[in-house]
Amino acid sequence: MKVILTQDVRGKGKRGQMIEVSDGYARNFLLPKKLAQEANADNINTMRMNDKATQERQAKERAEALEISKKMKDMTVVVMAKGGGAGKLFGSVTNAEIAEALEKQEKIALDKRKIVVDPIKTTGVYTARCKLGYEITADLKVEVKEL
Repeated sequence: MKVILTQDVRGKGKRGQMIEVSDGYARNFLLPKKLAQEANADNINTMRMNDKATQERQAKERAEALEISKKMKDMTVVVMAKGGGAGKLFGSVTNAEIAEALEKQEKIALDKRKIVVDPIKTTGVYTARCKLGYEITADLKVEVKEL
C-alpha cells in the first residue's frame, strides 16, 4: 500500500514522502497513529502543491540571503565598548553585541548564533563571518571603538 508520511518515521522516511509499505503495517500502525495518510489522488495532489510551495519559499529565502551578502561586502559596523585606555577593552566584544549593532545601524536582523567571531579584546577593525543560510556566508567588517 502506498502512503504519504505526515511525520518522520524512523527507518521508513521523512515527512511528506510517499512510500510503499505492507497493508498490515499501514492499517494497524501508521494510519491509526496518524503517522501517514493513504496515497489517493487528493492527497498526492496536496503533497505536490506543498512541495512546490516549499521550493518557492526556499528559492526566495536563498535570494534574500544572496542580497544581504552583497550588502555586507562593503559594510562596516561600529561597536562601542568600554575601555581602559591604550586600546584595551574591559571584557570583550561578543557576537551578540555585533548582532545588536548590525540591527541598529543597518536594519539587518541576524541571529547572534549566525555570527562567528573570535573574542575581540582590543580596539581596531576585525572581520566577522556571518552565516546567512543555504551555505551562503558573508564577511562583515567590525570596527571596535572605545567609549
